[in-house]
Amino acid sequence: MTTNTEAYVLPTTRLAIDDLSPEIARAMNGLERAAQHTTLEAPLRELVKLRVAQINGCVYCVDMHSRDAVAGGETWRRISLLPVWRESPFFTPRERAAFALAESMTRLADSEVPDQIWTEAAAHFEEKELSDLVWHIAIINTWTRLGATARPWTLSGDANS
Repeated sequence: MTTNTEAYVLPTTRLAIDDLSPEIARAMNGLERAAQHTTLEAPLRELVKLRVAQINGCVYCVDMHSRDAVAGGETWRRISLLPVWRESPFFTPRERAAFALAESMTRLADSEVPDQIWTEAAAHFEEKELSDLVWHIAIINTWTRLGATARPWTLSGDANS
């Protein structure tokens, strides 16, 4: 199957926030680097990042975290089913608890994080892990909101890469 890439319309940059506010960009990148030293397993981190990126509508982050998840050994089937994780049999109870917390934290404007979601997450994560998870969710929410709003980064590759 061939793909006609001439029909694609790449998102355009609205605001080059990294160039215009380099001190803040460096600090945000430093926060991201600090978060790499975590108790959480890398595959779970990527799936959580991907789910938040999907909710917040950041095309760059969805693309990047899908690719990173595959590079880390994740299957395309699980990635494809992530938006419907509640109905899919392919996610563990620990992953489900993380996704529920990530979705609730991402949608704080709709309601606070319910005690039931927090209690379920606390049942699957040690206290330090839960702290790391909350930080990861907060950080990816910042990245995806920047990406969806300013569109400061461009996609690399084509549809077949």
